[in-house]
Amino acid sequence: MSTLYARLRTLFFRMMVVLCFALIGFRLWDLQVVSSEQYLDAADRNRYRLVPVDAPRGVIYDRVGRLLVRNVPGFCVSIVPGDLPREEEERRLVLERLGELLGMPVDSESPQGIEQILQENTVGTYSPVPIATQVDRQIAFIIEEQHLDLPGVVVSAEPQRYYYDAPLMAHIIGYMGRINSAELEEYIEKGYAPDDPVGVAGIERTQEAILAGVKGQKHVEVNVFGRETAVISEQPPEPGHSIYLTIDTEFQRAVEEALRKGMEAADSEVGVAIAMDPRTGEILAMVSLPTFDNNLFSGGISFEDFVALNEDPRHPLVNHAVSGQYPPGSTFKIVPAAALLQEGVVTTSTTFECRGTMLLPNRYFPDDMSQAQPFYCWSKVGHGRINLVTAIAQSCDIYFYQATGGFMDFQGLGIERLGQYARMFGFGEPTGVELSGEASGLVPSDRWKRQVYGESWYTGDTYNASIGQGFVLATPLQLLNATAAIANRGTLYRPQIIAQVVDSEGNVVSTLEPDPIRKLQISPENIEVVRRGMRLAVTGGTAWRVNLPEIEVAAKTGTAEYTKLDEHGQVVMDEFGYLPTHAWFTAFAPYDDPEIVIGIFLDNGGEGSQTAAPVGEEILRAYFGIPRPEAPDAPVEAEP
Repeated sequence: MSTLYARLRTLFFRMMVVLCFALIGFRLWDLQVVSSEQYLDAADRNRYRLVPVDAPRGVIYDRVGRLLVRNVPGFCVSIVPGDLPREEEERRLVLERLGELLGMPVDSESPQGIEQILQENTVGTYSPVPIATQVDRQIAFIIEEQHLDLPGVVVSAEPQRYYYDAPLMAHIIGYMGRINSAELEEYIEKGYAPDDPVGVAGIERTQEAILAGVKGQKHVEVNVFGRETAVISEQPPEPGHSIYLTIDTEFQRAVEEALRKGMEAADSEVGVAIAMDPRTGEILAMVSLPTFDNNLFSGGISFEDFVALNEDPRHPLVNHAVSGQYPPGSTFKIVPAAALLQEGVVTTSTTFECRGTMLLPNRYFPDDMSQAQPFYCWSKVGHGRINLVTAIAQSCDIYFYQATGGFMDFQGLGIERLGQYARMFGFGEPTGVELSGEASGLVPSDRWKRQVYGESWYTGDTYNASIGQGFVLATPLQLLNATAAIANRGTLYRPQIIAQVVDSEGNVVSTLEPDPIRKLQISPENIEVVRRGMRLAVTGGTAWRVNLPEIEVAAKTGTAEYTKLDEHGQVVMDEFGYLPTHAWFTAFAPYDDPEIVIGIFLDNGGEGSQTAAPVGEEILRAYFGIPRPEAPDAPVEAEP
């Protein structure tokens, strides 16, 4: 019995040995024959990788070839998740050492922690995840020297943007940053990686497709640490095109200096100054203050710097020239003036009486003047009986009240026709300039007021709209463009800020061509009347400060009331019960054949003729090279 039992045990043992060897043989056959291609492919994926090669981004010049933006080398530290140690403890040691070198936390609970960055940005096992940009050169070298102890950590040279004259051109050129989540899918469809830097504002954003170029790629072999050991093949990238702007940096600097002086004199914290060629739509200068240093965004802005910029009540990141929407005040009067003439509501001989104040009867109690609503001209004593040309020159409010809104038996232009002409001049829609964040402004109407406020449109609303008050809103660039259409006698051009695009070899790809939006449906004779009124404003009206003997200038001033609340939510008024005012000024020169049109805006700047017009004078002097007259020498007393 014992012998039989021993034989059975031996047989069972032999069967187990045979089974084990069979299983091993089957597994080897599966690995080497059945799944050989799969594992070979996996091994190759570990050993060989396709690495994207970033294209050199195009640079930006001003109109005379001064370099405004260039690419500079920077260091970026990334982690390849698939190359990190498999053991959790070893992985943790690598991340802690990296965090120590970079001065970053490791924990996933911190928004700046390495673990959190990996969780949010990992898209593939072997896709590098940028952990830190703008890494100090010495730190980058230390990490590179310790690469054997930091598997999965990669140091790469990443080009970054450097902006010359950064604050001067920041609102025009803009800056770059990482793709935000809302646009991620769109960019990925265009071939971008989630961690790629893209233009976020200004020219950098609107011309992203031109500046970015086309990525290349290379087939590389890596070692066990994930480091490149050989290049198998390479497809070079296509460099991005470079851009020449219409801006002359030196003139831009002169405009900024003039604006800054004007803001200080007016105690204004926000200001805009723009200059344009009315013959083509070329922007010659565009300044929005306060500004910022866009170099802060190169490689990633710090949290502290971003909070400081974002919470500044003056909004320095906003280009107020295209994004700010304000009541344009009396500078808007060029629109109803042209409309009144074209629609035949008035002629050059039509006059109205301005006594400084007028009473608009209550529609329900027309005979009870105690219930009439008073409307005022800026001149308390009035302008007397005047025609349209003088009304433009003297900026008479009461003339435009009556001519546009009607009075007694006189049927005025009305809000609907005023709105049609305002939109014809480009108000209520973006101009189409190659800058990001452009606002549309607002051209109100009866229907709009009913939809927004649930109220009817009143004659008083038309009165306010006729002088650029009430619900009317415009950007400084819209007002400038409307003035340019008057200056060039009837063509509304799309403002342009890109003069030329060239490829990496310097070959011209495209050149600026005037881009007319529309021809104003206003006769040359009627436009000439408006131009005469603006010229008279300089020679004997509210814009007398730009009456330069060296050059004939035509201009229009504006002072726009606006509502401002204090810290208690109360409307701010001065000691006389008046609302604060924005200061506006617009002009063109030379009068007969204009080559420059300017627009000035001073937030809370007071009266346009007193504070904005002097800024315009400085800009015109800088453009035409007209020196300021020297003060006369003090008289010398005769010797006794």
